[in-house]
Amino acid sequence: MPGDKKLLRVLLDSQGQTYAAEADIRLKNTPQPLYRTLVLASLLSARIRAPVSVATARALYDAGLRDPRTMAEATWQQRVDALGEGGYRRYDERTATQLGDGARMVLDDWGGDLRRMRERADGDENEMRALLRRTPGLGPTGVSIFLREVQDIWPEYAPYLDTKALQGAQRLGLPENPTTLARLAGDTPRAELSAALVRAALDKRVVEDCLERAA
Repeated sequence: MPGDKKLLRVLLDSQGQTYAAEADIRLKNTPQPLYRTLVLASLLSARIRAPVSVATARALYDAGLRDPRTMAEATWQQRVDALGEGGYRRYDERTATQLGDGARMVLDDWGGDLRRMRERADGDENEMRALLRRTPGLGPTGVSIFLREVQDIWPEYAPYLDTKALQGAQRLGLPENPTTLARLAGDTPRAELSAALVRAALDKRVVEDCLERAA
């Protein structure tokens, strides 16, 4: 078996792109990219292949639905059409409603700025999870996805390696302790570490390829 550090490096080199980056979200601690990441997390949490969810997040942006105000002001049909353009057809009607309701909630509760939610939580992960769960359509899985993606700009939640990420570590035979994994990853951004491990959990071919190349 390859060493843990070498195996993790092979994984990170091939699978370390965050889902936000894949969706062309330049994630920083400002309102628009944070909101787009919240939408992406909601899309990824459904039982639809991740590439479709990522493509749909890009389609929403291309349709001009880039912040909570434009999302809330769009018609339901405009949201359905953008979802369909991305290939997100199985849940498009329900998701169109949830996106509109969620955008209005972000505007009403946080003035369109999720940094205010962060301030309210004040580093308490349970409180942050509870606040995020108030978003229509965002269940526990979506909350975890969001926190995985934002942990480098909201470092009070890092290293955030949830059950799915640790499942990826298990499949690779890597340690299942978040602190140990973060140490093995060195200076790698923690969101990239999480994304790589999640891809290993979701696709056994990723595991097989990494084990083969690290041998």
